[in-house]
Amino acid sequence: MTPQDTPRLLEDARAWLAQDPDPETRAELDALIVAAEAGSAEAVDDLHARFDTRLEFGTAGLRGRIEAGPNRMNRVLVSQAAAGFARWLLEHAEGGQPSVVIGYDGRKNSDVFARDTAELMAGAGVRAVLLPRLLPTPVLAFAVRHLDVSAGVMVTASHNPPQDNGYKVYLGGENHGSQIVSPTDAEIEAHILEVARGDIGDLPRSEQFEIASGDVEAAYIEATAAVATTTSPRDAVTFAYTAMHGVGWRTAEAVFERVGFSAPVVVAEQRDPDPAFPTVSFPNPEEPGAMDLSYATGRAAGVDLIIANDPDADRLAVAIPDDSADGFRRLSGNEVGALLGWRAADLAERTSTAGAAFGALACSIVSSPALAAVAAAYHLDFADTLTGFKWVSRAPGLIYGFEEALGYLVNPQTIRDKDGISAATAFLDLANELAASGRTIADHLDAFAERFGYFASDQISIRVTDLSRIGEIMAALRSTPPSRLGEVAVDHIDDLRDGFGALPPSDVLRIVLADGSRVMVRPSGTEPKLKIYIDASSDEGDVPTRRATATARVAALADAMRALTQ
Repeated sequence: MTPQDTPRLLEDARAWLAQDPDPETRAELDALIVAAEAGSAEAVDDLHARFDTRLEFGTAGLRGRIEAGPNRMNRVLVSQAAAGFARWLLEHAEGGQPSVVIGYDGRKNSDVFARDTAELMAGAGVRAVLLPRLLPTPVLAFAVRHLDVSAGVMVTASHNPPQDNGYKVYLGGENHGSQIVSPTDAEIEAHILEVARGDIGDLPRSEQFEIASGDVEAAYIEATAAVATTTSPRDAVTFAYTAMHGVGWRTAEAVFERVGFSAPVVVAEQRDPDPAFPTVSFPNPEEPGAMDLSYATGRAAGVDLIIANDPDADRLAVAIPDDSADGFRRLSGNEVGALLGWRAADLAERTSTAGAAFGALACSIVSSPALAAVAAAYHLDFADTLTGFKWVSRAPGLIYGFEEALGYLVNPQTIRDKDGISAATAFLDLANELAASGRTIADHLDAFAERFGYFASDQISIRVTDLSRIGEIMAALRSTPPSRLGEVAVDHIDDLRDGFGALPPSDVLRIVLADGSRVMVRPSGTEPKLKIYIDASSDEGDVPTRRATATARVAALADAMRALTQ
């Protein structure tokens, strides 16, 4: 969008101010307007950043910093989104009244944005059901199917920084409660832009929305507890748990108790929801330092495992004891994903009346090829999908899916999104089953490497201040593709820009090396980063040899990609 001239910019800012019902963002924007009118170049630049463009409603919904303006998260923008989505639902209602269930987490303004959505949906003629309290994202995703509604809205920014919030959308019916995909996002966005031409004060509102009973969470707890299947003692493994200042603890505690797991040692400082996230600089278990408190808690208690959810509890991190100074090593998303995939395949085989596993395993294209090896060994179907559970969850015949960014779907019969609580239940179930025969998760990782090969992975994130730099790197890789990476020849490069096989178009390059190693390059969908995913494996020699070979291949490829993308 072309930058606005200052008079037009101020006119748009005043129009926004006039319809903003939030006193905090009103005061903030009023001060910016006054400063800009007084000649402050900094204030003018800030207004340009907020008003020259707007947050686009995409397949991941909306996500951004809580501030005034169309390029930020606030009550005006959320009201426009809710009203636009309501119009889309009414347009696709096919004669009946559409319905929506709305959930929210513990972030700043999550409850406010959720109530605005409920009132605007009800005012537009959509049956709106608001969950009774702040709850994990998986409970909302479950509720879409459990209540058999047309759609779901979850107000959350997941593991983003404290100043952010977001708005995720799910569809029921034939979509089975999955997040939206294209072209639905563009259709909803068109309605939102139409709403944005007017004043949100003119939109009809109603308080005639429903508050869901506690039966929804109770049903989620019961369904999630059923993920545990071991007949071995379920309380043999001790573990620490952190909710990362999010909403996971109360629901997770109920599930763990219902299953019969040992009572976790809770990271008390991070147990309860706190939108300031005071003990972590970035509330994402993948970030350095985010799990330090859980490591300290685990060391003090001498636990066997550490279980961590992110703030909206749709992701799971697991740490196991080691000899490091921390006393624990966080498993990668690929390691957890592979072990849970093996568990799913083995369970499918054990419970099949035909004596053979059936169904499909699926993971995103940037996740480890280890899951494909499991599928092949069990003669299961396998699907690699574009990044995001909106794609993973749609794999035909799915019995399990994951992506390397700590997302796992272990019970697709009840939920069609990643779920950190059900994944924790499955992982603890596996750990207790192993403990019954004197084995640990570390032992099981070695057993995986012995059976399927050792799979090593690494990831490089190139953060940029100028987004054009990402496009430049991708263009350079396409115009002058590498013939070698380090000492290994490139076998072929798949460009997914125009689609590839069954995969829809995506700005992704897949570089396949002569030794079977793989490098994936793609822009991040949520941050100003170029992301590079590196995978290599080895099935020759004993486990230590396989580990050393695969790890060395990954390290060499990482060095080569850093040099190539400088």
